[in-house]
Amino acid sequence: MADRLAGRVAIVTGAGQGIGQGIALSLAKSGADVVVNDIALNTAEDTAREIAELGRRSLVVQADVSEATQVNQMVERALAEFGAIHILVNNAGIATPAHITDLSEETWDRTMAVNLRSMFLCSKAVAPAMMEGRYGKIVNLSSKSGKKGGLWLTAYCASKFGVIGFTQSLAFDLAPYGINVNAICPGTVFTPLWDNVLKDAYARKLNIGADEVRDYYASKIPLGREVTLEEIGNVVVFLCLDESSYMTGQAINITGGQEMG
Repeated sequence: MADRLAGRVAIVTGAGQGIGQGIALSLAKSGADVVVNDIALNTAEDTAREIAELGRRSLVVQADVSEATQVNQMVERALAEFGAIHILVNNAGIATPAHITDLSEETWDRTMAVNLRSMFLCSKAVAPAMMEGRYGKIVNLSSKSGKKGGLWLTAYCASKFGVIGFTQSLAFDLAPYGINVNAICPGTVFTPLWDNVLKDAYARKLNIGADEVRDYYASKIPLGREVTLEEIGNVVVFLCLDESSYMTGQAINITGGQEMG
């Protein structure tokens, strides 16, 4: 898919590490220039350096995408720098596993803000430019947890189920303008979020050692292993190519068979 996206400009939220970084690099490898957003400036700059090594342009924008003013400023900067926005990948997300009796209102609200409100704000901000150009690709990050509930994941699952409903409705709104809106639903992927937050929480809820968690989750996957960042990036790239122009409103599983619905 080398250079298949040459001349395209993409915004990727939460692109400083993990899935977002993998997607940003996959888009750059396919020829796109990338607006690299993250709430952490240093990680966004790391991603931008890797994009530069691939010979593509980038723009680093430190912003909390759950805040409307910061989102609007990000989009204005992107348009000023590149003149257009062809692709938006709404990736920014957080997860804080907790039993319902331990889940605070603050954690619930923050999860909804980062995982769902950010997609509304970013999509609303880029829509006018895409509508004017009568072209656009929006890819929203849901999860296998957006298809099926999970233990200690009430806030996270609620937000990711919401992403799918938002994706379907937005696809209707923007279809008359030639804009495709789809979601992807990755399965188990071992990222810094996993190592820094999820691993220990999952060990507690499963009552196993932290060093056993990866093997436990991999054993539940029919293909016998976790998904890679490259495999997630490849699906996103496909959804941004003209070959996927008849696909919209879909929620595509990338789960190794763990979720098939």
